[in-house]
Amino acid sequence: MKKSLLLTVLQLFILCPLYAQHLGNFNNEDFKLSRQNIAMSGNANIYNPTVQQQINKVLNPSNILTIDVKALQNVKAVTYTAVFNLSQIGESAAEANSLINQRIDGVRQKLKAQGILEKDIVIDVISFVPNYEIEVQKKLFSKTYTEVPSGFELQQNIHIQFKSTNQFEDILTACAENEIYNLVKVDYFIENIAQVYKNLQSELLKMIDEKKAYYKLLGFNLEDYDVYVADDKYCYFPKDFYRSYQAFNSVSFEAIRTKKGVTTAKKQTSYYYEPLSYQYYDLVINPAILEPVIQIGMNIKLQYNPKPKEQTKPITKTELVHKYYVVSPNGTIDVKELNTNK
Repeated sequence: MKKSLLLTVLQLFILCPLYAQHLGNFNNEDFKLSRQNIAMSGNANIYNPTVQQQINKVLNPSNILTIDVKALQNVKAVTYTAVFNLSQIGESAAEANSLINQRIDGVRQKLKAQGILEKDIVIDVISFVPNYEIEVQKKLFSKTYTEVPSGFELQQNIHIQFKSTNQFEDILTACAENEIYNLVKVDYFIENIAQVYKNLQSELLKMIDEKKAYYKLLGFNLEDYDVYVADDKYCYFPKDFYRSYQAFNSVSFEAIRTKKGVTTAKKQTSYYYEPLSYQYYDLVINPAILEPVIQIGMNIKLQYNPKPKEQTKPITKTELVHKYYVVSPNGTIDVKELNTNK
């Protein structure tokens, strides 16, 4: 019995840390678990103030109906373009140009074996300028400082287009082997973005029809309302959603015990991709993403205001017309108007 109980306790200690691994090193300062909530009996209060405020939100009834729908679609890029910057110096313009071409040709040859053709690599010349040094000319009673050209610096950008993220590792390796280390950016491209917006629009219209039917079941006739509309669409790329944090622990008990100073080290900054949250969307197409994607969204908002009730126009005194009839002895009838407005 004791052995079985000990085994159970050990299993709990082993299993418990596995659940904490999902949090990762990044820890939002607002995401803190209060010990007071743990100590409470029964169901603990929700510790996230934003969620608690949303659940306890007070609804205010109104005679104005609002239909607000939002849709988001995650689209994987069809092609990518990586941009690297490289510079080369030489004692002459010809030497600088020759050296930089050797590095670029080395990248071309390396990537050709990986299926990236020469037409997928484009060179963009940024600058080609001479460098100057100060030459001192000594005279009998003075010194003259003169700038003289000492060499040339050539700077270029190399654009590499690829179709799969798996090829990016080969591109980095090829560039590093040729002393190209400065990755400027990676652009994402998709085809036929108009079709994506059309798809989102169709899905939003379906949801609007469903909400109209919902209001009809509640007893509202939308024909008795004036409708106002507003819509919006947007497109975001992965470069807009990278965040940074630092994960480190600088506590040194050894330094406290020995009463020695601590030499601080440069802390590494980590980056991670955090796309748009799905919290406020009614529909998300392709929600499960494994790699950074292009996020395209569309919102439509309809507001229904009750139509003003038609009021019967009162008859004024000037509009009242009194008539009387005169019957003659022979039976004819003559209609006369009586003016009573005086």
